[in-house]
Amino acid sequence: MIKITFKEESPLKHKTDCLVVPCVETEKPAGFVTHFKAPLGRAIAAARASKRFEGKLNQTLWLDGAGTLGAVSLILTGLGKAGDLTEDRLRQAAGTAARLAEKSRCRSVSLLVEKDLLNSKDDRGYHPQAAALAEGAALGLYHFDDYKDREKLQEETRTRSLTLVADPVTGLDGLAAAARRALHIAQAVTTARDLALHPGNRATPSFLAKTAKRLAGKNRLTCRVLGPKEMKQLGMGALLGVSRGSDEPPALIVLEYKGGKAKDSPVALVGKGITFDTGGISLKPPANMDEMKMDMSGGAAVIGALEAAAGLKLPVNVVGLVPAAENMPGGSAIKPGDVLASLSGKTIEVLNTDAEGRLVLADALAYAARFKPRAVIDLATLTGAVIVALGHGAAAVLGTDQALAEGLIASGERTGERLWQLPLWEEHEKALKSNIADLKNIAAPGVGAGTITGAAFLKAFAGEQPWAHIDIAGTAWSGEDKPYTPKGASGFGVRLLLDFLENLPPEEKTPGKKAKKTARKK
Repeated sequence: MIKITFKEESPLKHKTDCLVVPCVETEKPAGFVTHFKAPLGRAIAAARASKRFEGKLNQTLWLDGAGTLGAVSLILTGLGKAGDLTEDRLRQAAGTAARLAEKSRCRSVSLLVEKDLLNSKDDRGYHPQAAALAEGAALGLYHFDDYKDREKLQEETRTRSLTLVADPVTGLDGLAAAARRALHIAQAVTTARDLALHPGNRATPSFLAKTAKRLAGKNRLTCRVLGPKEMKQLGMGALLGVSRGSDEPPALIVLEYKGGKAKDSPVALVGKGITFDTGGISLKPPANMDEMKMDMSGGAAVIGALEAAAGLKLPVNVVGLVPAAENMPGGSAIKPGDVLASLSGKTIEVLNTDAEGRLVLADALAYAARFKPRAVIDLATLTGAVIVALGHGAAAVLGTDQALAEGLIASGERTGERLWQLPLWEEHEKALKSNIADLKNIAAPGVGAGTITGAAFLKAFAGEQPWAHIDIAGTAWSGEDKPYTPKGASGFGVRLLLDFLENLPPEEKTPGKKAKKTARKK
């Protein structure tokens, strides 16, 4: 993991391979850029005159320090117009610049933190904007090298350290906390990305369970894993049914973080953990099936979120549940038309074995009720239909509690992991009624609304507590390099969930409970 530190020192004297200077879009040089007028003024003016650099979002300008600065090189990175500045724009600009610096073989990169760009530190003791800069740079420098030639990698020059730098006269005493926060978040997202990128022959349900136990041992977490025997005793026929076609045993991973008061009800996070999805008997087309190793991205995000919550010592109680299984077309695999008995007591007619994620989540959601949670949030790469609806720029959120959904949407706006709410109406639930069981796992052909009917199925198992479902099928995997998300697994959901937990109101003011009381008054 890359090292993130802070330093109060004159940026003109600070020694580093590359100093990144965030710049808002203005007609004339502004902010700290004006301090570089003597050594670099002509170069900056020429770039502005030719419109090679105007401060537009993610626009960059590389400058040689010319031996007159402590930094060997400078990168001016654009933030866009000052009125449009957000924490996510800071992440994007920092990620873009950090990746450019690394490509230019800079082993150390420093990020200039200017007082004019920052709000005062919040009640958590850190500057959110400074943390966003470090977070974006660290996430942009992510690499997955587990299966590459180690000797060849040693020849490559990678950025090894990130430093937040501020002039001592600004008095930014929240930089240390900002650096620590960025480090914990980057580590948690790295965990989620790594898990989703490991191939299916390694990242099995047992591998996920071992990883969760290892992380629990390093953090303030408890972990226990339910195997096939315990699942059978409990009656988890849906989760066991999905795993029947595989030689790999399933696992229900239960992580607990107790940072709140003993009497406080936990928030339950449930993540789909299908470590490889062939579709089962309803076999998927072969094109891009290799990417189905990421079908456990919801579970990976939950594990990462618990790691981050523990690392940042959030004052909340959280339970993380990851139902992990492989969906394979073996001789014992479930078949279209089979009926499974779930933990909730409801029976499920399986019409399509490729709609398996909702089956494992059904048992996990029912199990979550045992913790008497104040709210339940599940994340899953559930439907291809969500990509048709929203593309790859946002995940869908649906649920039974409007205030809970709005809280998640607000977290999505702050973190850049955006959500868009879809309706969940009675007719969607009726579309899942079965002639021979309590419900079927897909609606009839022609009904459409695949993302919504998938959520309608989960609602039947979510219980009475406030519940939200987040479909991340379009956001868990990036087909292109983005400012702080390299191509491949994105780790989507870790930062979203963490922000939601950080901004959770006291339990007596839980959005779900308030909403229910309001509904009864009406």
